[in-house]
Amino acid sequence: MVVLTSGDPLFFGLGRWLLTVCPAEVLTFHPHISAIQLAFSRVKLPWQGATLISAHGRSVETLTQALKQGKSPIALLTDHTHNPGAIARLLYDLALPLTYQLWVCENLGGDRERVQSWSLAAAQTEDFAPLNVVILLRQSAPPLPEHLPPFGIPDHVFLSFPDRPGLITKREVRLLVLGELAFQPGQVLWDIGAGTGSVSIEAARLCPQGQVYAIEQTAMGVELIRRNAERLGTDTVQAIPGKAPAVLAPLPDPDRIFIGGSSGALTAILDVCRDRLKPRGQMVLVIATIENQAELSHWVSDHPQWQFQGYQVNLSRATAVGPLTRWSPLNPVTLIRLTRL
Repeated sequence: MVVLTSGDPLFFGLGRWLLTVCPAEVLTFHPHISAIQLAFSRVKLPWQGATLISAHGRSVETLTQALKQGKSPIALLTDHTHNPGAIARLLYDLALPLTYQLWVCENLGGDRERVQSWSLAAAQTEDFAPLNVVILLRQSAPPLPEHLPPFGIPDHVFLSFPDRPGLITKREVRLLVLGELAFQPGQVLWDIGAGTGSVSIEAARLCPQGQVYAIEQTAMGVELIRRNAERLGTDTVQAIPGKAPAVLAPLPDPDRIFIGGSSGALTAILDVCRDRLKPRGQMVLVIATIENQAELSHWVSDHPQWQFQGYQVNLSRATAVGPLTRWSPLNPVTLIRLTRL
C-alpha cells in the first residue's frame, strides 16, 4: 500500500495517524520539503531556532503563550478559522510589550504563490488563499507611532527585556499608578525597581519640570531605561544603577515614591523611604505576591502615622479567538498608596 501526501508526513501530517493504526516496523516514510521549509526559504530567514505551531483545527493557546514569551521566529500552520487575519487580530488584542512582523506565505510551490509582509491592520481585511503559512518575526526596536497619547503609552512602544517581554508595568495599571502618584511640577520622584522605565517616562512626560530617578539593579534594565527615555524624549529621567535601598543615599529627598520591585528588600526600602520622604509626600506600591503583601501589611501596622489606601486590581483584555472574542485576564496586582499623616 502506498499513501501519497504533500510535504513531510511526520510534521502535522498523515504519518502521525498512520503510526496509531499500524506498527511502526511496517511503515516507511519518504518526506518531501515541508511548507515550513519553503516558507522560511522564501522569506530568507534561518529557522533552526524557530518555534513551530499548528493552529489547524486547534486552539491558539500555544501561540498566545509563545507570543507572551517573545518567541521568534514563529511559524504557524493555519486553517479557515485561525487564518492570517485572525492571527493579526490576536496580536493586536494581546497588546504585547513588543511588536512582530507578519509574513503570509500563500500557495507555496504553486503557480499562484504569494509571499508578502503585512501590517496588522491590513492583514485583518485581506482575503488570503486557504493554503498558507504565517511567519511571525519579532522586531528589535518597535517603530514609534506618529502620535503618542499624552499619557497611557501602549506597552509595545517601550523597548523591553528580550527574554522577559512581559516584565513591564502594564498600561492599564500604569494609568492607575500615575493617578495615585499625582506628580507635580518641581517635585522629585523615585521609581524603585524601574524595569524598562515605563512609569518614570510617563511621569516625566506629564511633568517635564520634575526630577525623575529610575532605580534599577540590572544592567539590561538600566540600558533599556536610557534607550526608552531617549526614544520618547524624556531627558529628565535619570537611570540609577544599583540595588535599593543602598543606592538611594546620594539622591535628593523625594516628594513621590513608586515601588514597582523590591527584590526581597521591601521592609528595608520602606524604612529608608519613611525617613527620606518629604512632608506631605506619598508612596505608591504595586504588589504582585502574597508574601510582599503580608510584609507590607506588617510594616503599615507598625507605622500608624501612615494613611493606607489599597486597591485590588483585576483587569482583562478582550482577545480574539478566531471569529469570536473572549476576556483574557492580566495578572492581578494590589495597588497601595501610603500618605504620611
